[in-house]
Amino acid sequence: MQTIKTTALLVLCFFLTVTLKAQFHIGAKAGVNATKIDGKSFKEAFNYNYLLGAFAEIGISQKLSINPELIYSQASGTRDTSFKNVLPDFNKEQTKAKLNYLSIPVLLNLKLAGPLHIEAGPQFSILTSSDKDLLNNGKDAFKKGDFSMLGGVQLQLSAFRVSGRYVIGLSNVSDLPSQEKWKNQAIQVAVGIAL
Repeated sequence: MQTIKTTALLVLCFFLTVTLKAQFHIGAKAGVNATKIDGKSFKEAFNYNYLLGAFAEIGISQKLSINPELIYSQASGTRDTSFKNVLPDFNKEQTKAKLNYLSIPVLLNLKLAGPLHIEAGPQFSILTSSDKDLLNNGKDAFKKGDFSMLGGVQLQLSAFRVSGRYVIGLSNVSDLPSQEKWKNQAIQVAVGIAL
């Protein structure tokens, strides 16, 4: 009886390994990150930055996969003249706030037709560094984390991936005592290759 259980377990492990290998890919990507910080203290215009990262594709079925990613991205916003109303003691010479994030999106990817896929899911971002000159007193103006939702489309052309997505921040990233809320937004266009 024990031999049958062991054999059945080994056969199951073999089939799971073969199935996962056929439906599992890893890859790298790079692209453009058009970002803005939404809030009265920042201008509405998008600023262009970059993103670099790695991704995995874990197939659940022929049309559905879960795609976790690890992305290093840069975001920035241009300060508006109303910033002095939020905090009078700031560096008047610095016009932009530049933020570097390590982002972890976990996307559900659905194949529609041919190479066209749609993707959506949550993203948690960790602030790795920011400009310290925004405030003269050296305080951090931004919180250390951000939670967002994103959605977009992806073209899978053999091993190549081309994606476009919109990221909307759900959490207030301002760490200042004022009541004003700041939220990150981004439009991302990237190309990648899956192995």
